[in-house]
Amino acid sequence: MVAEDKNTPTASHADARRTSVDASAFAPLPDHRNVDTAWWQELWRNHTHITTPLRQRGLECDIEFGLSAYIVRVSLPDGSYLIIGPPQEPSCDRPPGDPQGWIVTRQHPDDQALFEVIYDSAPSADPGAPERPEARHGGNATHLIEAIDQRLIQLGLLPAVASSTASALMSAATPTLRAPKTPDVSDNADRTSVYVHGDALLALADRLNATESHADAAALLHQVLDPTSGLLERLGEFFEAAGEKAKEAEQDDGFDLHYDLEDAAATLRCLGEDLHTAVDRMRALAPARQTTSAALASGPSPGLPTAKIRTPGRTR
Repeated sequence: MVAEDKNTPTASHADARRTSVDASAFAPLPDHRNVDTAWWQELWRNHTHITTPLRQRGLECDIEFGLSAYIVRVSLPDGSYLIIGPPQEPSCDRPPGDPQGWIVTRQHPDDQALFEVIYDSAPSADPGAPERPEARHGGNATHLIEAIDQRLIQLGLLPAVASSTASALMSAATPTLRAPKTPDVSDNADRTSVYVHGDALLALADRLNATESHADAAALLHQVLDPTSGLLERLGEFFEAAGEKAKEAEQDDGFDLHYDLEDAAATLRCLGEDLHTAVDRMRALAPARQTTSAALASGPSPGLPTAKIRTPGRTR
């Protein structure tokens, strides 16, 4: 079974609009027989950087096979759905979940006229055509999720609070901290700095030590490991920014430092990937709730259902 807690209570979409941010209230996993197969679980792991933040927002996700590559299908409260995947034509030989760019479309099974491209960071097939603005983000999932947040909030399909989940969670979990004091460099007697960001993490650790609930512990752990807005991802971005700043010096040591900081960012992201199931494993340590869902049918399926995908004609 995928290392996610099937017993986690799932709020309805109406409840999701009314309630405050709760990192433990994930949308449930798909309920079909493929969920217990090794090949499907591997596909799911390859797409958790997409599915986890969307499930955190109460949106149910599944992995399907499109025209030539695997895609994420996201159910929306109004009956429409999102298709998130790499370009389907031509096909790509990159591994599932790691494309050169993402295309997000919104469609409706009963309304063929409803078709819109929400995000498209795929490289242009026409070398002479101008790129879409988001093409510079390539396969980065952070900007993809932000674009989905923005559009769904505009449509009234997602509460505005969902797009700032990580910052809201951090505010709820840590005491109010004053902005760091910038020491007066002209005064050598007073060079004490206030490490406000380190203090915030220490407060988070104190809260984790004090909690008696594994569900609460999972919510706090999620603040660090969330693949798009968690602490590790933000630290990775910080080291990348520091590396770019070092490179601006155009000195040999500046370039060396740039590469060292890039390596640090990559190490942090690898750590996040290694621990991508830790939040769900922590949540699963909570006392099991009575489940009313029917048992999944046994035995692997010969293949995934083919998703109905309309490939947008991208005029560059």
